Amino acid sequence: MRRSVRDLTFSRFTGYVGLPPPGRWFVAPTPPNLRTQLSQVQTADRAAEFHDDIIYPDSIPFVLVHLACFAAVWTGVTLQAVLLGLALYVVRMFGVTAGFHRYFSHRSYRTSRVGQFLLALLCQTSAQRGLIWWAAMHRHHHKHSDTELDVHSPRHHGFLYAHVGWIFARRNDRPDYDGVADLTQYPELRWLDRHPYLVAAALAAGCFALAGWPGLVVAFFWSTVLLYHGTFTINSLAHVHGRQRYLTGDDSRNNWWLALITLGEGWHNNHHAYQSAARQGFRWWEIDITYYGLKVLSGLRVIHDLRAPPEELVRNELRLGRKVVETVARDLAASFPIERMVAQVRGAWEHTPTLEELRALARTKQAQLQAHLAAMNLPSLPSLEEMRRRAQQMFAHAPSVSLEEIAQRARELVLEAVSVRLFEDLPAPA
Repeated sequence: MRRSVRDLTFSRFTGYVGLPPPGRWFVAPTPPNLRTQLSQVQTADRAAEFHDDIIYPDSIPFVLVHLACFAAVWTGVTLQAVLLGLALYVVRMFGVTAGFHRYFSHRSYRTSRVGQFLLALLCQTSAQRGLIWWAAMHRHHHKHSDTELDVHSPRHHGFLYAHVGWIFARRNDRPDYDGVADLTQYPELRWLDRHPYLVAAALAAGCFALAGWPGLVVAFFWSTVLLYHGTFTINSLAHVHGRQRYLTGDDSRNNWWLALITLGEGWHNNHHAYQSAARQGFRWWEIDITYYGLKVLSGLRVIHDLRAPPEELVRNELRLGRKVVETVARDLAASFPIERMVAQVRGAWEHTPTLEELRALARTKQAQLQAHLAAMNLPSLPSLEEMRRRAQQMFAHAPSVSLEEIAQRARELVLEAVSVRLFEDLPAPA
């Protein structure tokens, strides 16, 4: 399987491939004769993999829905239309959170095929494109959360772009459907995905029939716009404002007021810690209205097998996965001044036999260079104990069982970067 160069840097001394590009972590220099090749591969990778996340209304309908809200100047605003709009917001937000997100994207509970179809209909009243498309994009988001491939990451693209600017990018019109084979096997779901606005249009017609022009403009269009931006806050605000209880390797945060307006989705750090849980409010006081609704449906036997987070994870005692360890180890390694370390080592060794020995080792036994540096007592390089202390300071919420692994991996990355920079002027081996 081809590895994307978005998180890879080649070392001609050790053969190790590992450090990411500038912008998030430090990067070891790439040999000049490889830079062009890596750039070409990176461009191809981004064309193939660069996707957005969560909700993607088509650009023109999205703009028109916003403009239609101003028609209230002519239609007027009635109490009936306002109450209907509030009800539609809550019901359709439940469709987004319980349907699009927790069921179709994460399979956090089970239901019958009929129940699945009815849930799909409710989802698509939101006018947020097809359910298979939605799930494919969202799964891609979790795969690349807060990396350069996550198009609505505030860290990489800024807050406004993360909230709404990504909607106008055409590169994501067709996601990778290979990751949603569990959904594409159902012809009725494929049909709904091909007609993403049909159900929403029927709802708009119903609002007009029930409450006239105010029903269409205020009840339907106003609630649809609020629904869009309520959902978008999870893309933007939930990665900027709030608290992190769990170390997830991204910027996800818990935010109580976002949880209120999104019926529970604001416990976003909880969700990133255990994505397949039907409940996102892990504590009793974390209000999760979507989960309460799911419990009612479970009691009525409409749905079943609601997945819960392991108690060990809720207590933050579960060992971190390899992907998270790698991510936070890179952040830890990046907190050390690589260039200064290289300069100090070069200065100390400039006229010593040790330097010449290492140069010979770099030419003849490149794979052993990093291990050789690690075994030497170099005051310029951080010890494992220093790594542990820095990890405890930076990642206070990390499970204690994972801190040692993070520290060891971060030291490996520092040694890798130093070894590359220290001998970058050596000629490439024959």
